[in-house]
Amino acid sequence: MEKINLIDSFAEFKEYKGIDTETLMRILEDVLRGILVKKYGTDKNIDIINNPDKGDLEIWRNRVIVEDGNVIDENTQISYSEAITIEPDFEVGEELSQEIRLADFGRRDILAIRQNLIGKVQEYDRARIYNKYKEKVGTIVIAEIYQVWKKEILLLDEDGIELILPKTEQIPGDYFRKGDNTKAIVLKVEMKNGIPNIILSRVSPIFLERLFENEVPEIFDGLITIRNAVRQPGERAKIAVETYDDRIDPVGACVGMKGQRIHGIVRELRNENIDVINYTPNAELYITRALAPAKVLSVTLHEDTKKADVFMKPDQVSLAIGKGGYNIRLASKLTGYDIDVYRDSDMEYEDDVDLMEFTDEIEQWIIDALKGIGCDTAKDVLSLTKEDVAERADLEMETVDNIFEVLSSEFDEEQNKTEE
Repeated sequence: MEKINLIDSFAEFKEYKGIDTETLMRILEDVLRGILVKKYGTDKNIDIINNPDKGDLEIWRNRVIVEDGNVIDENTQISYSEAITIEPDFEVGEELSQEIRLADFGRRDILAIRQNLIGKVQEYDRARIYNKYKEKVGTIVIAEIYQVWKKEILLLDEDGIELILPKTEQIPGDYFRKGDNTKAIVLKVEMKNGIPNIILSRVSPIFLERLFENEVPEIFDGLITIRNAVRQPGERAKIAVETYDDRIDPVGACVGMKGQRIHGIVRELRNENIDVINYTPNAELYITRALAPAKVLSVTLHEDTKKADVFMKPDQVSLAIGKGGYNIRLASKLTGYDIDVYRDSDMEYEDDVDLMEFTDEIEQWIIDALKGIGCDTAKDVLSLTKEDVAERADLEMETVDNIFEVLSSEFDEEQNKTEE
């Protein structure tokens, strides 16, 4: 008895590893019914027996035996004389079941079945991939680098599903080679022209949160809660944590013994500096902690505008602002307040000189670099070490030596005038 077994003959289905044989057979049955309706006008009198274990289908057309000359519908009725050629014992009024073989379909029908089956399987597979990754949005996946391009990277998961890591979602300093495995979170999943487009990210703050969940059992178990996380990818990050269990030090638990827990995260993030902060509902204390390592003298809040005026000693301002202004910007994002830093107005700084007064001796771009690290006056700069200025402002040591010489001479001249 010839069976309909098209799946084994279609090489295209070998790539759809996520679709089992039973599902393929159901799809094939749907496709066949469409063809049968087109061929016979209806499929209500047709039984399709699915044999998933064997990978084949049996199709049986049921027709009622009527007297010769009384056939009105050839699809649902068969004449007595024709019926007894199939089985001599048949009688008028009985139902005859006749198998439809593959040979009964024309070449055009076989081609239509093949094309429709491929289309349906692709549609099912794409929907399966979309639904699978839609549920994974915000979770970490590990995938293999398959192709590295200028604007994006193509990765393959364990099932061979294609994932995209755009350049904008890569950490500065990320370096990928074909065949390497990398971690990222599923940022979003969208359908484009019927094809699932799965976008990964390594710069999202959620990636930082998931890494902590993986490294810190107390977070995974819910004993420690992450209240907020902000990042400047590849440079600095701040994460606020809290616990309702007084026996647990949330910051210490996240850092780990000798920093072993946080070191793994730092390496994954390309040596991104991570500040773990103990969350508090006290906004002033929260802002103070967020601006670490700078030491704050006082904080004035403006709740109506969500702004905070922070006062500190001049030598702490550059620490509060941080290299490239990252520290203060991240502190603002973490706390939700627009933070402005002010120097404490001690009398010893009243004779200070604004850096703009030195444009004749110091180039403007250098002054801008110094202002970028929170140094607006001469004494702001001189309160720091030369090494600190060079590192934070990204200047050559020779340039820094010249800056200190120019600024120091200003106060030497003032001192000489006073002595005279």
